[in-house]
Amino acid sequence: MLRVAVVGSGPSGVYTAQALVQQTAVPGIRVDVLDRLPCPYGLVRYGVAPDHEKIKSLQGNLRTVLEDERVAFLGDVEVGAHGLTPARLLELYHAVVYCVGAARDRKLGVPGEDLAGSFSATEFVSWYSAHPDAVHDGFGLDGPGAVVVGAGNVAVDVARVLVRRAEELRPTDVPQDALAALAASGVREVHMVARRGPAQAKFTTKELRELGALPDTRVLVDPAELALDPAYADPSGLPAVNRRNLEVVRGWAAAPADGAAAAGRGIRLRFFLRPVEILGEAGRVTGVRFERTAPDGTGGVRGTGRYEEIPAGLVLRAVGYTGALLPGLPFDPAHGTVPHAAGRVLRDGEPSPGEYVAGWIKRGPTGVIGTNRPCAKETATSLLADAPALARRPVADDPVAALRALGHRPVEWRGWLAIERAEAALGSSLGRDRVKIPDWAGLRDAAREATG
Repeated sequence: MLRVAVVGSGPSGVYTAQALVQQTAVPGIRVDVLDRLPCPYGLVRYGVAPDHEKIKSLQGNLRTVLEDERVAFLGDVEVGAHGLTPARLLELYHAVVYCVGAARDRKLGVPGEDLAGSFSATEFVSWYSAHPDAVHDGFGLDGPGAVVVGAGNVAVDVARVLVRRAEELRPTDVPQDALAALAASGVREVHMVARRGPAQAKFTTKELRELGALPDTRVLVDPAELALDPAYADPSGLPAVNRRNLEVVRGWAAAPADGAAAAGRGIRLRFFLRPVEILGEAGRVTGVRFERTAPDGTGGVRGTGRYEEIPAGLVLRAVGYTGALLPGLPFDPAHGTVPHAAGRVLRDGEPSPGEYVAGWIKRGPTGVIGTNRPCAKETATSLLADAPALARRPVADDPVAALRALGHRPVEWRGWLAIERAEAALGSSLGRDRVKIPDWAGLRDAAREATG
């Protein structure tokens, strides 16, 4: 029997487990999927917006893998805690695959970024997704304006949630406190701002179009800003997705502006603006100062020396993610990834026997959920090729018992099922379908109902 630990139960981790147990070349593989959280599914549970039910339904596919008899889920197990180092993991398992994502958000690096009311989009997403590490003291939703810096799908998600009405979010699993705060929100206008043009924006067309389908919400685009983009007049050389994005924003820019006042809320897409300072008074955000940019002819932008300010009580940065160092593993800080060759972890340029990576910590924060499948398959193929040598390594007879001896209390699959039941009961008590438990104590208490 070849025992493999997969660290991380998001799509990349589950797809890796699936690739390992569903092949036939190396029989007898058993996979333990470890996660720091008591709950599985990673960003599908804690990153996908609550109103994206179709994407969230992917949990059903991941669930099928985790319920396979050759796979075991072990939640509430953190690598780096209670002596569980990468070296110790290799004493318990023949191989370890790290699928820990890109957990750290990028900063703008401008004055005022640490003012109250300035957050990463990650913090906001974690809050409305009920992540147990989330900030719970509010997000400055009392003011009429908010600025979202970024032009990717995360920026689109947070802008959309900010203008959603409570009755639209009530059927979702958004936590009760977040639902109440969003219901009482005074935000009426969201500026989503990009430093480059619409032809370089990273959002997908489906996500973008959803903004135009929001009830009582108007999407506003300044035609003059679009005209600054050289590709706007002739998009023929762009990839298909970028051409479709241009068509969508072109339609919004051409719409008569007199309908804006009739809409209850608005989202303004702004282009060619680079944040240079987050403004504030008495320690709290009051707006953002931007420099107007212009194309530099090489795909980038240059500053023009012209500035404008957008008033706002809330600023969310959605400018990307990077991997974080996991002590005991090699790390490339320039790329935010673990050095690897086809998924094999490299130490001093040489493959480290038994150590592998998949997902964002392997390739960086690129692609969509489905991109993780071929990435995981490549890593699994490398591991399977190494299987004869890996199987000769001595490992623990009972890794779960060894984890408990180190001080961990793994939440096994029946514990997760107990959390699901508790969340369904919480939703029922609130007159809703299902409501997420947002705190560590609540999740652990619910899980331990299954074990006494």
